Amino acid sequence: MGSPGSSFIPVYKRLFDYYRNKILSQQYKPGYQVDSITRIMQKHGVSRETSKLVLRMLVEERLVVSHMGKGSFVAPIAETKKIWGMIIPFYSSNLEQLINQLDQEAQARGRQLSYFIGYNNPREEERLVETMIREGYEAAIIVPNNDESLTANFYRRLFYGNTCVVLTDYTMGGSYFRYVIQSYDLGVKRALDYLTARTPKNLLLVKNNTWKGRNLLYEFMEQTFAGIVAENYPERKVYVISDMKELDNDFVSRQQIGGILCCADTDAVRCIGRLKTYGFAFPGELSLVSYGNTELTEFFDPPITVIDCMYAEMAAQTAKLIDKGGSAGPFEQYVILPRLIIRNT
Repeated sequence: MGSPGSSFIPVYKRLFDYYRNKILSQQYKPGYQVDSITRIMQKHGVSRETSKLVLRMLVEERLVVSHMGKGSFVAPIAETKKIWGMIIPFYSSNLEQLINQLDQEAQARGRQLSYFIGYNNPREEERLVETMIREGYEAAIIVPNNDESLTANFYRRLFYGNTCVVLTDYTMGGSYFRYVIQSYDLGVKRALDYLTARTPKNLLLVKNNTWKGRNLLYEFMEQTFAGIVAENYPERKVYVISDMKELDNDFVSRQQIGGILCCADTDAVRCIGRLKTYGFAFPGELSLVSYGNTELTEFFDPPITVIDCMYAEMAAQTAKLIDKGGSAGPFEQYVILPRLIIRNT
C-alpha cells in the first residue's frame, strides 16, 4: 500500500486517502460501488477491523453511503446551492478586479460568491473543484493555476454533475473546455504597436516571479512579446526582467530602453515610481503600458496607459454561461478582445 518513507502513516489512513482520492478525482463517480470490507481485506492485505474503519471514515466524510445487504456506494451529488465558487491561484490587483465584477454578477442573480485565493497548485485546484461539485455549488469558476498543462486531463474527464464549471482568464485557447478567456496575444500586440510608435529604442517586458510555481501566462506573454518584435522590429532588442531590483538608471541607460510593458498594474506603479527617482520622465524619455486597467492605473500620477483586460465583459460572459446551466455546451467558449486605453505614459 505504502511508498518508501510512508510507513509512519497508519495503514488505515493511507487506505482512507486511497479511496478518498479515487472518489474526489472522480475515478469513482457518484453511484459507483466501492470495495466491500472483504474486498478491501483481500486487495490490500489488511485486517477486517481496518477495512471496517476505512469504510466508516468514508461514510462519516459523506463520500460514501452504505445500504444494508447491497453494499457501499459513492454518495450522490448534493442538491444545487445558490453559490458560485471561485478558485484563484494567487492574489493580484488585476484578479481582485475580476473578483469584484463576478461578485456583482452573482449578487444581481441572488447568488453568493465564495472565493479561494492562493491555490497555484494543480492538485489543490482539482480538489477544490471536486469538492464544489460534490457539495452542489451552482458554479465553479476557475482562474487556473499557472501551469495549466498539468490540469488539462482533469478537466477533460471531469464529471460536472449539476455544477457549471467555467475556466476564466485561461491561456490555453483552442482547448476543449468551457471557458471565457482574453486574447493575450492581441493585448501584447496592441501594447507593442503603441510603444514602437512612441520610441525607436529597445523594449522591456517586466514580469513578476514572486508567485510560487510556474507561471504559464507570463511565459506566453514573453514568447508573444519576443516573437512580435523579432518579426516586425528586428532592429530592436528585447529585454525581460522578473525582479524590480534589476531596474535602475544603469540598466535603462545601458540597454537603451525606450518602451516598457508591465504584466501587472502593481508592477507598473512600482516601475514608474522607481524610474522617476532616477530622473526619467513619463512620457518623454520612456513610454510604458500596463496590462490590467485597475483603479491603480487610472488614479496614479501620471495616469497609466493600459491594455484593458475587459474584466466586466469577462464576468458578464461567465455569468451567461452559468445562466444556461446544462443547456450550455461543454465546449462553449468566449474570447474577449482587450483594448488599448491611452493615458499619460
